[in-house]
Amino acid sequence: MVTGTQSCIFCNIEPNLIIIENELAYGIRDSFPVTSLHSLIIPKRHISNYFDLTQKELMACNELTRKLQTQISERDPTVTGFNVGVNIGKTAGQTIFHSHIHLIPRREGDVPNPKGGVRHVIPEKGFY
Repeated sequence: MVTGTQSCIFCNIEPNLIIIENELAYGIRDSFPVTSLHSLIIPKRHISNYFDLTQKELMACNELTRKLQTQISERDPTVTGFNVGVNIGKTAGQTIFHSHIHLIPRREGDVPNPKGGVRHVIPEKGFY
C-alpha cells in the first residue's frame, strides 16, 4: 500500500501499472520514456527528497532496481548499458515531488556519442 497525499500521482498509482514491488517500494514503466523499457522505482512512502529516504527504503529501492535491470536485460538483449538517475529538487529537474529513481536502458547507437553519460544534464559539459 502506498502512503501519501491524494494529489500525488505516485501515491495514487493504478495497481495495474505496477510491474514489480516489495514491502517499501514499487516499480512502473515511465509514462514519458527516454528509451524503451525506461522504468521508475518509487518508495511507497510519500517523500520528495531522495536523501530523506530511510536505509530500509534505500535498500528496498536498490533491490527493485537490480531486479528490474535483470528483467530488462533478459527481455531485450539489445540493451547493453543503463543510466540510473534521481532528480532532487526543482533546480535539478524534479517535476514530481515524490522521490523516484530512473532506470534507463541504453542500446548501442542510441546516441551518436554516449561519452559523459549523465554529465550531459548540463549541455556541453558531458564531453571531456
